[in-house]
Amino acid sequence: MKTLFLVLLAAAAFSVPAAAITVSTPANNSQVVSPFQLIASTSTCGSVAAVSMGYSIDSATAVIEPTSFTAVVSAAPGTHVLHVKCWGKGTSSQVLLNITVGALIPAAGPTNISVTSPANGAKVISPFTLAAGATTCNSTPTASMGYSIDGGATVTEPPFFSAALTPHLGTHVLTVKCFGQNTTSQVQLTVDVVSPPTTATPQFSLLPGQYTSKQLVAITDPTFGAAIYYTTDGSGPSTASQLYLGPIYVANSMALQAIAIAPGYTSSGLARANYSIVQPSKAPIPSNANHVDQVQAMSGWRIKHDTATPGDAEGAMSPISAPTLTGQTEAFDTSFTNGGGVLYSISYDNDPSAMNFVYDVQVWIAAGSTLSNLEMDNNQVIPNGDTVIYAFQCSGNSNTWEYTENAGTPANPIVQWVRSSSPCNPANWSTNAWHHVQIGYSRDNAGNVTYQAVWLDGVKYPINATVNSAFSLGWASGELVANFQVDGIGTSGSSSLYVDNLTMYRW
Repeated sequence: MKTLFLVLLAAAAFSVPAAAITVSTPANNSQVVSPFQLIASTSTCGSVAAVSMGYSIDSATAVIEPTSFTAVVSAAPGTHVLHVKCWGKGTSSQVLLNITVGALIPAAGPTNISVTSPANGAKVISPFTLAAGATTCNSTPTASMGYSIDGGATVTEPPFFSAALTPHLGTHVLTVKCFGQNTTSQVQLTVDVVSPPTTATPQFSLLPGQYTSKQLVAITDPTFGAAIYYTTDGSGPSTASQLYLGPIYVANSMALQAIAIAPGYTSSGLARANYSIVQPSKAPIPSNANHVDQVQAMSGWRIKHDTATPGDAEGAMSPISAPTLTGQTEAFDTSFTNGGGVLYSISYDNDPSAMNFVYDVQVWIAAGSTLSNLEMDNNQVIPNGDTVIYAFQCSGNSNTWEYTENAGTPANPIVQWVRSSSPCNPANWSTNAWHHVQIGYSRDNAGNVTYQAVWLDGVKYPINATVNSAFSLGWASGELVANFQVDGIGTSGSSSLYVDNLTMYRW
């Protein structure tokens, strides 16, 4: 009787009692291979609504699942009791299934798993897409598939699937699996998760600065597929800002800012440009002023290396037909070593009495030219015999307009360049374009020079500085000399500057 009771008790422990739990797979008393698929569901638990389900192998801690679930379960080879459970309000229930975990059935041939993305060894950006599928798994129809990362838990998928994976940066082993009737197979591939590249910073077609007329500004970005967003009021742009669709019309002063975003890239850096639209301005010249026109086309220009500059330099002048404004353009071609400069000068008239001058010239800098300073001077021998030097330059060394002063005496001069507060650098002038320069200054009888202002392309830059600039040089009385000097930068290079409409006004 005792033996019969124990047999009946064992049979009861491993039977499937009547319950609302439905286990679709595996069947009771089935033989499976690890990992195997568990599919179960219920709507009620102990006559009340079910709120959750779960499962465990033998007496292990239950894994909680929803009231309808599919799970991939791993177990050691041997005989086990699979507990499938449900929970309701104040109650629980379970079914018990006997399963035998056997050895994996070897594949009859190569696996039928196809991973279309990513490729083995690929560099990917998180998240990336895993796309795989299999019609058969070790010669049996594929029931499901799955994947795991670095030996982690298997995520179950249908026989053909696409999933978004988000692993951290670094190298990972990706295992893709298939499951069939009592069989499984897998393939492994390595992927390297890298940081996404940065979208290139947008570029503006127009340099920032002051302009005397309305402008069009195009924004470009070399990153393929980049979308550009911009603002014109100085606020920081975002994807909620205006989407760039075409050139921007700059009719008033504005602060233009832009960012770019491309698929698979992080956002670009910020591009910013300030534009000022001002009314054209020009030097005030009285109608009765004397003037010498087209000085650049006069004969008698002197060309020499300015020994006050380092290195060495050579220059040449020649008339050219293009580019031109009047048909009398002159080319100033300069070559240098070690920052040398060439002084081009000419005696253009005689007048010891003039007190006011405007140096007026149109300058074209050919693309590819290398220069640091562009100097435009006027010299005058005044009635007391001293020579007044009106020296003025756009300096790439200080990035300002500069003028000279004599910090000594006319007989014992100490020449020095003085920086103004007005910006200038010839490297920032647009190439292959005409630039209009006017420099206004005056003197007194002692040779003190007042530099009033300089106008570049119709924009006035105040100087408002008075310095002594008289030198006892013994030049001929009343002689007027115009200078045009080009200084190089670096160990060697050359420049081609074209000059037209060089006019010297005086009164």
